[in-house]
Amino acid sequence: MAFGPGASRPLARWKVRKLLLFVASVFGVPVLLSAQYNLGRQATPEQIQAANITVMTDGTGLPVGHGNAVAGEPVFKARCAVCHGPKGEGRKGEYPALVGGRGTLATPKPMKTVGSYWPYATTVWDHINRAMPFNTPHILPPNEVYAVTAFILHLNGIISRDEQLTEKTLPKVVMPNRNGFVIDTRPDIKARR
Repeated sequence: MAFGPGASRPLARWKVRKLLLFVASVFGVPVLLSAQYNLGRQATPEQIQAANITVMTDGTGLPVGHGNAVAGEPVFKARCAVCHGPKGEGRKGEYPALVGGRGTLATPKPMKTVGSYWPYATTVWDHINRAMPFNTPHILPPNEVYAVTAFILHLNGIISRDEQLTEKTLPKVVMPNRNGFVIDTRPDIKARR
């Protein structure tokens, strides 16, 4: 065994070759195989439209539909109450309350609920549509989403029990915290000078 300057060159070359082979296999082989096996394809306009479920605060993107708290109550009890409680009170430490909390945002223990924190009713609809029920998200048809949204808004005293929510009326609902957010004009980073 040789000891001294230059003795480790073969080992270094071997490590470099091994590294290059690894990088080529990790990044190169999948690229080559994707062409060979024709993996993936371009999405059709229908598939893109089905995935485009974004709803803006002004109601842009809301599908045609309707619902009120009367229709929403049985859906809420069947799909939502197991986590959020029958009246939206939540399960302490496990699932958030949807009702209450008004006047608590400036306290040491703010309660951020639909009625106290959320600034737009369309955001409530969008969240229910894309993420609820937690165990089977995006399963409710639009009419049920409108109805559950109406029920939650009714529990918070924002709309009446019979008020009909549609793609036209939902954006007009004024939430209690609509003007509670302030634009932070400070820069996101602290630049050193």
